[in-house]
Amino acid sequence: MTNDRDHDQDHDHDWERRVTALWERIDTHEPADFRARVAELAAERPADDPAALFEQGAAHDSTGQPEEAVRFYRRALDQGLTGLRRRRAVIQLASSLRNLGRPDRAVELLTAERDMPTERLDADEQALGTAVDAFLALALADTGRDREAAALALGALAPLLPRYNRSLAHYARALLTAPDGS
Repeated sequence: MTNDRDHDQDHDHDWERRVTALWERIDTHEPADFRARVAELAAERPADDPAALFEQGAAHDSTGQPEEAVRFYRRALDQGLTGLRRRRAVIQLASSLRNLGRPDRAVELLTAERDMPTERLDADEQALGTAVDAFLALALADTGRDREAAALALGALAPLLPRYNRSLAHYARALLTAPDGS
């Protein structure tokens, strides 16, 4: 005999599996059809379920409706979205805001996300640190802060290079202290 908690965990796992499967087939659906399918899955959860709200936001975001995506992301975060989805929601919300002409707000969100203490993040969330940096660099560039954007992008790139890691990291930091044009 299974108890209610086991049933809930099985249902959650099944729901997550179906969400993942749908995302794997996003390119086989027309945008409106994909959003409708995500909405059907979301309807299986309570109306204020943060994961379901996030998935709907991501569906709108990925199908060219950033205004709607922003509304869903904000609701998901307001409802207490946690873990990897929370970090993804912040990145995706900031990206949507940037695309809607609000790079200043994207900089605020991503700067706060970047400043999140590492010990508060699990390994999957930490793995998105370079994504935070990349989207912050884009938003900084859109606000006219090109040197900061370049420094951030180069700093994120430095650890990935097979050589010149230290040099590139040094030059990235120097961009922030050197006068323009040097």
